[in-house]
Amino acid sequence: MPELIAPTTRLHSTWLEARNEWGPGLHEDGFGIGPSDDVDSPDGFAAWVARLADESGPKAVGNGGGCTYRWIVEGDRVHGGIALRYGLNDYVRRFGHIGYGVRPSSRRRGLATWALGRMLGEARALGLDPVLIVCEAHNVASARTIEANGGVLEDIRDSEFGAVRRYLIKT
Repeated sequence: MPELIAPTTRLHSTWLEARNEWGPGLHEDGFGIGPSDDVDSPDGFAAWVARLADESGPKAVGNGGGCTYRWIVEGDRVHGGIALRYGLNDYVRRFGHIGYGVRPSSRRRGLATWALGRMLGEARALGLDPVLIVCEAHNVASARTIEANGGVLEDIRDSEFGAVRRYLIKT
């Protein structure tokens, strides 16, 4: 049975397996990796997990920003990550309130649809309504995940990364 959990140093090795399956980089949506984050060493990983925790919670909401990060896990296996961004700053306008990713070997199991549904509940609890979710225009699987959770296509527009679909979901 999958769970959404807060990032933890306990799962360092299995998180690295997920990251390595994607290939190293900043494209693992939902993980919040920054360019200077060292996630390979135990100390660097612990510092990264601590940063993610600091960006979360009521203090971050009160500052008009912040993000709640969750990992999609079963047992000790990390399948992916999902992030709920607070507020409506420039970053959220470009990338949406929620970003997620599921490692290739865990796809086609409904994990992204399930995790998005759970994270929409957290958005509702924070009073975020509607929620903006953005995906690459050619990412049919992500579009289906968003639509399965009530996403209504706002538009398709060009971005610095290519064409993107912008969806709104009422919470």
